[in-house]
Amino acid sequence: MTQRRASSRVRPAVLIVVAVVILGAAAGGVGSLMGNPGDLAPVLTGTSAATPTAPTPTAPAPAVPVPAAPAPAASSAPAPAGTALAVLATIAVKGRAPATGYSRTGDFGSAWLDVDHNGCDTRNDVLARDLTSIVRDDRCRVLSGILDDAYTGQRIRFTRGETTSALVQIDHMVPLLNAWETGAQQLTQTQRVDLANDPRNLMAVDGAANQQKSASDAATWLPANKIFRCEYVAHQIEVKAAYRLWVTRAEHDAMARVLSGCPGQRIP
Repeated sequence: MTQRRASSRVRPAVLIVVAVVILGAAAGGVGSLMGNPGDLAPVLTGTSAATPTAPTPTAPAPAVPVPAAPAPAASSAPAPAGTALAVLATIAVKGRAPATGYSRTGDFGSAWLDVDHNGCDTRNDVLARDLTSIVRDDRCRVLSGILDDAYTGQRIRFTRGETTSALVQIDHMVPLLNAWETGAQQLTQTQRVDLANDPRNLMAVDGAANQQKSASDAATWLPANKIFRCEYVAHQIEVKAAYRLWVTRAEHDAMARVLSGCPGQRIP
């Protein structure tokens, strides 16, 4: 009786142990079937898209220095002797003197004297020099002629007359007022009269162009005929040097600019 009871108690315990063993085996089988979770990672990773590899940055090529262009050297060579530029370099540069007291007749004498004592006044001397095909009524007075005007480049037929003579006028290339303001005040009366009648400073020109120029210097007026500009400022430089007149800074620079295009221009 007692043995049967003990036996009946052992039987359930055995069943429990057997169940545990069966469950453990089952669990082990499942584990072996599933594999280690850590073993799945390579499989999943292997089936996923490969991560692109970033390109290795290339070191930039060293910059090659570009040599700077040399600055143009300033020309220090003097202008050739005898050129207008060379003579311009000898003329003083000063400010303009006051025109106070200026009088064309009082300071430079009456217009068109016969300073060379050839029996003809200066105006007729210049007309005879600058016109072609001239006709005279006597030894001096020019009645007609043809002017190839240097200031405008135009051809003008000159005929002496009350309403036609003014079509051709005699210009002082260095205006007398400009001369007065740039040193002529320091000249003697005789020297100023010579300046007013000096053929180097006189030219027969188109009357309208002469009126337009008036007393302007090279800084404010130049001939419309550009071909003549080099010779024009060379005439002015010649006269200013001959009478020891000076130029203003603006006048000097204007002359130099013109002559930069014709550095070989000589004094006429």
